[in-house]
Amino acid sequence: MFIHPNFDPVAIQLGPLAIRWYALSYIVGFVLFVWLGRKRIKAGNTLFTNEMLDDLLTWGVVGVILGGRFGYILFYNLNQYLTNPLDIFKIWEGGMSFHGGFLGVVLAVFLFARKHKMRFLQALDFVAPLVATGLASGRIGNFINGELWGRVTDPNHFWAMGFPQAKFADAALAQVNAQYATWLTQYGYLPRHPSQLYQFALEGLCLFVMVWIFSKKARPEGQVSALFLGGYGVFRFIAEFAREPDAQLGLLGMGMSMGQWLSVPMIILGVIGFVYFGKQKAA
Repeated sequence: MFIHPNFDPVAIQLGPLAIRWYALSYIVGFVLFVWLGRKRIKAGNTLFTNEMLDDLLTWGVVGVILGGRFGYILFYNLNQYLTNPLDIFKIWEGGMSFHGGFLGVVLAVFLFARKHKMRFLQALDFVAPLVATGLASGRIGNFINGELWGRVTDPNHFWAMGFPQAKFADAALAQVNAQYATWLTQYGYLPRHPSQLYQFALEGLCLFVMVWIFSKKARPEGQVSALFLGGYGVFRFIAEFAREPDAQLGLLGMGMSMGQWLSVPMIILGVIGFVYFGKQKAA
């Protein structure tokens, strides 16, 4: 079993200014977004220009941050933030929801398309292949922070990892399960799935390769976006089986986590959209 290195959350300290790994993961995601966007523009077959891409980035940053934050508050921890409303602004402590960020970006793209007199799906199809690398970067940030760790697994599995950040959760589980108590005594930490790395591979790399390759050919308008929507939903649904449910929620109906329940409509709409748009003429 490996032990998580328990990295210092501060990547760079410049006097009183502390730059955290979490912030750097977002910056890397935005840089990759622009770099890949410029590659798509250079390849042609798009109405986007470099200036429009820069404008879209601004809209997207606002959508990601506001949507991600309020999505987390609404879907995952509403009671805490109602009790401590000032905590809403403590973004550096984590607490972002992809599903909320996704809705924020969709709204941002809609407003951007109206501003530039473009069709909404036309703009969304341009954006969809650029997003997954940002998700991958974010999951690496989660791993460095030692947050969003996975469920307990067999310590003999080569991928098992102990997370010092989960010591209180480990202790709570050990109190109700004799096997966990034995493992905790023997190893110091409970062996868990490094689910952040699973999500990095699935929602990040696999989704990026799939959508990027699919979008290299002319497709019916809306189909690239539908592939991203359904693909993310499937990969997130799978990864959630290894991820520890949020302590304040646990598993919900049918033994599924909040992340899985939020992914179900994405899968359904993605499949329906992919089939429906696929019947239209390629753009």
